[in-house]
Amino acid sequence: MLQCPAMEHAPSTPSAFAGSPVDNRAASADTRATATTGSAASPRVALVTGAGKRLGRAIALALAQDGWDIGVHCRDSVVEAEQTVKDIQALGRRAVVLQADLDDAGQCQTLVPRLADALGPVSGLVNSASRFEYDDIRSFTPESLHEHLLPNLMAPLLLAQSLVSQLPAAPVQGIIVNLLDQKLFNLNPDFLSYTLSKAALSAATTMLAQALAPRMRVVGVAPGLTLPSYLQDDAAFAHAHRTLSPLGASSTAQDVADTVVFAMKTRSITGTTLLVDGGQHLLGLPRDASLMDGTPPTGR
Repeated sequence: MLQCPAMEHAPSTPSAFAGSPVDNRAASADTRATATTGSAASPRVALVTGAGKRLGRAIALALAQDGWDIGVHCRDSVVEAEQTVKDIQALGRRAVVLQADLDDAGQCQTLVPRLADALGPVSGLVNSASRFEYDDIRSFTPESLHEHLLPNLMAPLLLAQSLVSQLPAAPVQGIIVNLLDQKLFNLNPDFLSYTLSKAALSAATTMLAQALAPRMRVVGVAPGLTLPSYLQDDAAFAHAHRTLSPLGASSTAQDVADTVVFAMKTRSITGTTLLVDGGQHLLGLPRDASLMDGTPPTGR
């Protein structure tokens, strides 16, 4: 399973600096930009949610290295997001911090317009931010399901809607990448609400690819055990990462980031999910990988 911490939440009012570009050195066109998502006269701009740290940060940096200007979304991790922006700036790209609570529909709907105001028309979206809290059928509550569906399904849909509404004219083609989970191909009863929310996002990936072609592609990327969760110490994570995979290692953050870059630059991919898990989905584990050592789960 892709291990993500419980998603951050922003104050109800965006911070004063949110939406202000921090670097202009890359304002000129990137010669690597193509009709896939931009043109020689139009820099490529992408929003990456949860990009202040962990997997979202790795994805944002990989996209910057591939020539994208980045909207670095965060909820509470403003300091970390500012560092990500500085690191993107060091790569010669533009970047901006965008603080928002993905549980709030209104704040979700402002993200793409704020990014477009700061850096120009947006043609890429990576839905990386995710809520990841434990429940099973015994501890399940309506509130738990609702809390997972807001950031893990509602927010990606609203962001996709915003992206479509301002997508530049052809030949620019938009691209959305949804971060899913190998667990969808290797079901077990742990993390019930989380898994259901990701299953819904997987279905949305197919449906949006059908609805938005040919102007936009939509691709899923499903990591395996990638980063330690709140249920694991470093030693337990390292053991699981090494042993719970046919290849002897599950995915790294760089593996996942590289796959996102590949999906965003390959025009013939849409409506499918790329598994990046070292084959973990082939094992049929009875529990979530973070619980295979018998650690009793805690909800929050």
